[in-house]
Amino acid sequence: ENHPCVDILGPMYPRISRIIEMASDTSEQRPVIMCEYSHAMGNSNGNLAEYWQTIERYPRLQGGFIWDWVDQGLLRTEPDGRIWYAYGGDYGDQPNDINFCCNGLINPDRTPHPGLYEYKKLLQPLRVEALDLAHGWFRLSNRYMFSDISHLCGSWELYGDADLLQKGDLALPAVKSGQSAWITIPYILPAPEAGKEYWLRFSFMLKEDTPWAAAGHEVAWEQFRLPLATRAASPQLAAGLPALATQKSADILQAWGNAWQVTWNLAKGELEGWQAEGQQLLAAGPRLAAWRAPTDNDNNLWGDQKAALRWREAGLDRLVETVRAAEYCQLSPQVLQVQITRHAAAPGLSEGFDCTYTYTLYGSGELSLEMRVIPSANLPPLPRVGLRLELPSAYEHIRWLGRGPYETYWDRKQGTWYGVFESSATDMYTPYVKPQENGNRTDVRWVALTNGASAGLLAAGQPELQFSALHYAPEDLAAADHWHELKVRQEVILHLDHQHAGLGTASCGPGTLPEYRIWPREFRWRIWLRPLAPGEDSAAAGRRLSELAYI
Repeated sequence: ENHPCVDILGPMYPRISRIIEMASDTSEQRPVIMCEYSHAMGNSNGNLAEYWQTIERYPRLQGGFIWDWVDQGLLRTEPDGRIWYAYGGDYGDQPNDINFCCNGLINPDRTPHPGLYEYKKLLQPLRVEALDLAHGWFRLSNRYMFSDISHLCGSWELYGDADLLQKGDLALPAVKSGQSAWITIPYILPAPEAGKEYWLRFSFMLKEDTPWAAAGHEVAWEQFRLPLATRAASPQLAAGLPALATQKSADILQAWGNAWQVTWNLAKGELEGWQAEGQQLLAAGPRLAAWRAPTDNDNNLWGDQKAALRWREAGLDRLVETVRAAEYCQLSPQVLQVQITRHAAAPGLSEGFDCTYTYTLYGSGELSLEMRVIPSANLPPLPRVGLRLELPSAYEHIRWLGRGPYETYWDRKQGTWYGVFESSATDMYTPYVKPQENGNRTDVRWVALTNGASAGLLAAGQPELQFSALHYAPEDLAAADHWHELKVRQEVILHLDHQHAGLGTASCGPGTLPEYRIWPREFRWRIWLRPLAPGEDSAAAGRRLSELAYI
């Protein structure tokens, strides 16, 4: 990579520390352009932001090439009309590289992977920096190498959670290549409402059609959280709440209030049922989730991490929970607390997790679940630490306040913005050619899963969580080689994660950075759950519930 005869230094899949070392070499003047540096195989392209922060910091670093552009799968059609994409071995070919040809930023049908939105954001040609958010002062920088910005138009919008409050067009100043200008946005800071967060989003679009995109195509965006103090004093839950009724028969503990009922099986140490308005909210769970369907990066066997191999050796893919203790106490007429201690480990293995589930149920129907999880000290870095719940098939509609609209992970979330988004459990599945972990959303304040009458289950983190909601479980994804082999579950598999590990790019390159790995230690977190009544506004209920997460 550094022979005297070459004009450009072109390392292949270097670690960030390596390109910093090369860029800091005072005996060198040649530019550094990575011949390959981020392998886009499956759910990948983790820590692209760190690469580009480094590239922009050192003048001799001039970028690099992502491998590859498109998944090179071959279209196949089943007799029933289902399509899928074939790869190595699907034609009886031996030897083969299985799905190693499927390492692109887009699917074979040219549908973008979420990683492409990350890449687009990091390389966007305009940048906005906040100079004074209270007065609407910003710096606009043109990052084009040769062009001015006369071919673009701009706009801005000010949101309070899901509510659009103000908007306007943005007259772009004449900014030449590599130059900047001050701009002033004439918004008026709104009077803050308790529990709301306020965001300003810029959008820059093409004025006219081009050979590569139509007029109105967004080429750049920025978002800023406005400096408004919005959090109200923590509410006192028990004050003024209705009383709840309880009954214990053998090992079954029931509690109920207005139009809801919760049931625990103390012998099994499980929340066994939760009904609201006559409808069952849960089909199973919550229980500890510490495994994910391995990504192509996780399945790498020649790197230094070998993540999926080590997860399976530790039995993370087959945890069984055994109840150690279960007790309850009615703290007041309005509050019931149930504490369950369980040990989770794979059959035949002693190493695992000691888990304490502390449920606190209020007469209002709101349920707090505080988790304490202590892993065995010699477990490998974990793919996730969170909870798995299963909801009946009716709860198909998903609405959340957090990053969106695309799939995000701890080390790949710069290509999304903060807001209220809607989708479905069907549409939240990301169809990578080889099924694997997918569909995660990060920095989530609350998420609602509802039926056609807008009734369902609402969850909030303390203060945030990550979630996925699919018709597939991790074990389904891990067992399938192609997406047409997956069997759709009727239930919605909901993961509410306290932490979810990053993606890295280890299928052909460096693994997940240490700061995006989950090292075994004691974990404590809390989530809040409550039923949503038919027609109830999930955003308003979400603000209330996320406020409770701070008490």
